[in-house]
Amino acid sequence: MRYGKEHKEETHRKVVEAASRRFRKDGIEATGVVDLMADVGLTHGGFYAHFPSKETLVKEALAAASLKSRERLQREIDKARDEGRDPLESFVRSYLTALHRDRPDRGCSVAALGSEIARHPRKTREAFTEGLEKTLDIIASTLPASVTAQRKEKAYAIFSTMIGSLQLSRAVSDATMSQSVIDAGIAAAIQIGRGASS
Repeated sequence: MRYGKEHKEETHRKVVEAASRRFRKDGIEATGVVDLMADVGLTHGGFYAHFPSKETLVKEALAAASLKSRERLQREIDKARDEGRDPLESFVRSYLTALHRDRPDRGCSVAALGSEIARHPRKTREAFTEGLEKTLDIIASTLPASVTAQRKEKAYAIFSTMIGSLQLSRAVSDATMSQSVIDAGIAAAIQIGRGASS
């Protein structure tokens, strides 16, 4: 039975979404094509009808995860502004949560996959970098108006602090320590954003 173009596009989208979740949950190398296709109710034989390689899927899944994260981030920032709250503090607190810690499959691809992406080919790292640059621009937009210089550098520092805090909170075995890491990360990221003005 032959399927139309729309069916193929929908299947392609489902595979990318499933890969995005599975990669963040289990890691890229630990995720096989067989399991991935099973997640969407297909056999592994159909994989190459959609992707020339697993690496192509990795790039598409990273782009999809990054876009969803940016949309969620922008919604949080817009809501904070509409309600008269500090957008910087609002997005930091919405990122560094126990729920985000416990659900990497639904969260930030940078925190979940950053160290793994470092070992991938340049084209994959370029796709990762493109999404990261857009996220950093959004973060820079939350900085106080008094910060006129080095906005991008501050965004790097804020996001790096948030990512490191989230990764560390996931790695430790002690629940109290994990929450302390999250709390310390929130305080540090907000302080970086508000700290120096120039």
